[in-house]
Amino acid sequence: MSPIISPNELLQLSQEENFVLVDARNSQNPKEVFENGHLKGAVFVDPNLELADIKENLADGGRHPLPTIHDFCNVLGKLGIDPHSHVVVYDDQNGANSAARFWWMLRALGHEKIQVLEGGIQAAEKVGYPFEKGLTETKPKPSYPAEKWGLPIASMEEVKGNTGKPDHIVIDVRSAERYRGVQEPIDLIAGHIPGAINIPLTENMDESGNFLKPEKLRQMYQEVLGNTPQENIIVHCGSGVSACHTLLAMDLAGLEIPKLYVGSWSEWSRNNLPIGKG
Repeated sequence: MSPIISPNELLQLSQEENFVLVDARNSQNPKEVFENGHLKGAVFVDPNLELADIKENLADGGRHPLPTIHDFCNVLGKLGIDPHSHVVVYDDQNGANSAARFWWMLRALGHEKIQVLEGGIQAAEKVGYPFEKGLTETKPKPSYPAEKWGLPIASMEEVKGNTGKPDHIVIDVRSAERYRGVQEPIDLIAGHIPGAINIPLTENMDESGNFLKPEKLRQMYQEVLGNTPQENIIVHCGSGVSACHTLLAMDLAGLEIPKLYVGSWSEWSRNNLPIGKG
């Protein structure tokens, strides 16, 4: 199954049983945004409260550390998602916000029928997908049956131990300006993990903001990755959210999903570790 779905395909899928549409837009008050208007039938997930377990000290895991498996499985049950559900998730940035993070988390539980809406909520509106306001009544199910994350995750110690090694690759998907240390609008220190290479997530998209065709994505990443084994490739961003956009792009390209460094720059830059510039 493709990790993305077009708005027209979504219109057809919305009539099927076991279909769950998830709104994962992030903002200062995502619940209020949801209640003011969302795709009809969508259920609400809070990216900060339900897709992350944010600690008081952001040096401990960064700005969006993963929740426990137990907590996330309870969230899925509350949303009405079980192993048989066909799930589509959307945000308002074509997956670069929190939709791709939700996709990765569900895939990491072994769930295959999970897709991100191509073009986000804006694209659905253009094809006439119905909207509604208020909260959607969910049909809760038992907690999702899973016990561990099944996709590879890199720790800060692993990143620290492998940066600069010729047989390892660390990819930073943030903008070139943030990578070079020209500006840092979110975290405390500007720069990048020494040895990391910069492939902004915007490179995954065409001029219209949609994902490149799988063959183009595959060519782009194979030129960078070469024969580097999947277990030696680590992808990160600012807080472990938008990096999932690149993991999704790699999956769309038919490549193995590499390791996600969840703590990302927000953790690295708060732990007195070396900082690269330029």
